[in-house]
Amino acid sequence: MSKPFTVNVNRFDPYKTYRFLVYLGTSTAPVAGVSKVGAIKRSADVIEYKEGGYPIIRKGLGRHKYDPITIERGVTFDDELETWANAGQRLDKGAPVASLDQLRKEVRIELLNEQGQPVHRYLIHRAWVSEFQALPDLDAGTNAVAIEHIKIEHEGWEHDRTLTEVKEF
Repeated sequence: MSKPFTVNVNRFDPYKTYRFLVYLGTSTAPVAGVSKVGAIKRSADVIEYKEGGYPIIRKGLGRHKYDPITIERGVTFDDELETWANAGQRLDKGAPVASLDQLRKEVRIELLNEQGQPVHRYLIHRAWVSEFQALPDLDAGTNAVAIEHIKIEHEGWEHDRTLTEVKEF
């Protein structure tokens, strides 16, 4: 028998990707209406070197790179994402709208189980918005939802393993 996917020894199914919440900063309320979060991904440079007298090329670990994370949601009256996206915008006075602590935020992404309980939490460190799309192309000939899109740059992430799943029956 294979090993279970979670700390719940009775669970063998992986979690679904459509149940998640996103939090900005120290907020206890999730960002409203988030419908899609891009992959949380990192990679490392490979440093190749050769030791004298050995014909094999060795590979070492180099610098880590953290890919940007995209967040999409339907356009709503909640302006939390737009306020954050505008924090780094430069106006005609040549100064940022907000201070550095308003520009960079900690972001929490939580994956939920079928009962809506958080089972995995990822902490995104020193995140800031590098791209913001307030509205998509507007087309009266379609029946699509207006989607807001941001791209988040950050300085790393970690998997918070303090969550444990409530036992399912």
